[in-house]
Amino acid sequence: MPELVEHLPKSYLLLCIFVVFLLRTLSGAEIPLGSKLSVADKNIWISPNGDFVFGFFNCSDQPNYSFGIRFNSKSIPLDQQLLVWSAADDLILGNDSYAQLTQDGELVLFDSLKGVTAWTSKTRQLSVVSAALNDNGNLVLLNQEKHIVWQSFDSPSDILLPVQNFSTFQTLRAASRNSVSSYYTLFMSASSQLELRWESHVTYWTSGSPPSSNLSAFITSDGALQLRDQNLKPVWSLYGQDHNDSVSYRFLRLDVDGNLRLYSWVEESESWRSVWQAVENQCDVFATCGQRGICVFNESGFPDCECPFKQQTNESTSRCFIPNHRCASGSNMHHYKHTSLHGMYPPTDDVVAKVSLEKCKSLCQNDLTCTATTFTNDGTARCLIKRTPYVTGYSDPSLSSVSYVKMCADPLAVNPNLSLPSPPLNRSHKFCFPCLIGAASGVFVVFVLVQLALGFWFYRRRNLDRKKAAFAHTSPNSNGLIVLSFSEIEELTENFKYQIGPKMFKGVLPNRKQVAIKDVDASVEERKYRCVVAKIGNIHHKSLVKLQGYCCELDHRFLVYEYVKNGSLEKYIEDVKLCKKLTWGKRFDICLSVARAICYLHTSCREFMSHGNLKCENVVLDENLEAKVTEFGLGNIVSKASCSSCSSAERDVEDFGKMVLVLVSGCRVGDLCEWAYEEWLQGHPENVVDRKIIGGFIVQELERALRIAFWCVQTDERRRPPMREVVKVLEGTLSVDPPPPPFACQGPLDDEEEP
Repeated sequence: MPELVEHLPKSYLLLCIFVVFLLRTLSGAEIPLGSKLSVADKNIWISPNGDFVFGFFNCSDQPNYSFGIRFNSKSIPLDQQLLVWSAADDLILGNDSYAQLTQDGELVLFDSLKGVTAWTSKTRQLSVVSAALNDNGNLVLLNQEKHIVWQSFDSPSDILLPVQNFSTFQTLRAASRNSVSSYYTLFMSASSQLELRWESHVTYWTSGSPPSSNLSAFITSDGALQLRDQNLKPVWSLYGQDHNDSVSYRFLRLDVDGNLRLYSWVEESESWRSVWQAVENQCDVFATCGQRGICVFNESGFPDCECPFKQQTNESTSRCFIPNHRCASGSNMHHYKHTSLHGMYPPTDDVVAKVSLEKCKSLCQNDLTCTATTFTNDGTARCLIKRTPYVTGYSDPSLSSVSYVKMCADPLAVNPNLSLPSPPLNRSHKFCFPCLIGAASGVFVVFVLVQLALGFWFYRRRNLDRKKAAFAHTSPNSNGLIVLSFSEIEELTENFKYQIGPKMFKGVLPNRKQVAIKDVDASVEERKYRCVVAKIGNIHHKSLVKLQGYCCELDHRFLVYEYVKNGSLEKYIEDVKLCKKLTWGKRFDICLSVARAICYLHTSCREFMSHGNLKCENVVLDENLEAKVTEFGLGNIVSKASCSSCSSAERDVEDFGKMVLVLVSGCRVGDLCEWAYEEWLQGHPENVVDRKIIGGFIVQELERALRIAFWCVQTDERRRPPMREVVKVLEGTLSVDPPPPPFACQGPLDDEEEP
């Protein structure tokens, strides 16, 4: 009996350790609602076979974490346990971040660095009851019938695992070398061709499989990449070097250098080995050197990057670009043999066919916008003209191409265009009495004018000093905002004399600085009003109109904004003359500026803030026609609805999509969304473009703008992208799939149509 008592505490201790370990790993079991993962607790979810693990992982010496799925096998050393899926590829998380499978059935990731929800599975309305990490590395969310309603395999990062389905319009995106998203993607085209792309414009490798439809790509366990039909019958295959060998782990990855490779785990060397790659010559990968120059092979036979365009050897910058070719001293065409160049930003070259080498050279030399040219010299006699200083390319003795780059000539000692003034003629000097009278009269008139000007100046100065004294108590508060009384608002606006918009008036501060003053609903509760105003006053972004002050008295609520010269975007769209100033480039820049501003409100403020009423009337243009978003956050002040969706992120995304369609088309008809989608779907996106635009448009930018706009106005809010992704699509750093038909422009669905 004493022996039993002596061992009883040890038994309890072992039991407690076992229970804690079970709760921390949740291995081999379904994961219930309410389960939570956090960086601080270091808890994880493990697949039943132990090969994969889901959680937070630190991939560097810094306290920055990634969130996703990685290898976990004991046969793979920790430094080789690669991340195979990430919830947010370019997101760096802080050490207080956490993820939770909520009671609503949604997997939510909270980022402690920015204090916002960084990612969600968007499954709140899909009746999720549990989650599971399968043996094949697939994270799934299940409903009551154990059917998969969401899975990580449907949104791959840069890796494709065996048995993972990769279908039409899906993409793999390479990891990034820096904070900017990678330009390289693997894409399955509509004809079921695998394509490697740089941005969404340049295709530098295709699978070469026969054109077909409804095919899917798979990695087999024996080391083959296959395209299969709907009956899972292979119609095209390629094989790795170790095909049919006994290998425990394999994966296909789009690497950071833009090459697609098949990897196998080698037990003997405890390392991953590339057994196949899509592009044999790494220099054939478009922009493999990025902005670091052109690709060459060094003496060891490895690809390297050189910049042949630098005219000074002491330049410290690592960026390689063609120096400014518009020089007063003229320009020379520098000759580069065995070199092929391609333009970047934009990645388009003008092609002139059937010309000679000298003709190709002269075409560029005589064109002020040309920066470089490449003559193919392979029998096709094509001349590729570039109009950007950013170029990529490949140089090797095996190439027959010849390139010319336009660069400044040596400085000139004497400018031949400079003309010296002729010496004055020698004339005799005679006294001129009428000239003296005229000069004296002129001096007297100038003296009188100066006295009048000084008197007027002193008068204005005295009035200004009086106004400053009256406004002496209006110095900025702790938030940097000026607090004004209603009588001061009346004086600033001259009794609301100049109205510049709905409930918006122009005013002038004592320092002569112009402001725009917004009349807000006076029934708003004072504490709520001051709280929201303080938050808005702390927001600073170049594309957001700055709040400079406010008025909060018993029956009056006013906001004082910086004054933006050219007024609202709506005025420019509707005015026949003003709209001509909105070129395609200006309109696209406006879309991007507004997207960045809304993204800042959603993700970069201390607290999430929505706009709540985004439309063309609330976008204003400065003297350079650059866009600024105004009246953001007012939904939090004036909204009396209990529904939080009135000022949600999804509402802002929808409003942004509608605004893009209005800006592109120049019209505001009720069925604009459906009409624009039908034109795009039938292959006529140019019909959507405002015919009043002068100078044409860029097809690739139009395609990106329309696609992301149609995604933004999806009726199903879960399909709408976050503004962070919208910005990347417009910037061209993220590809976007063809959208399904949107119906959000028609309003909410009828009750019988709702799921």
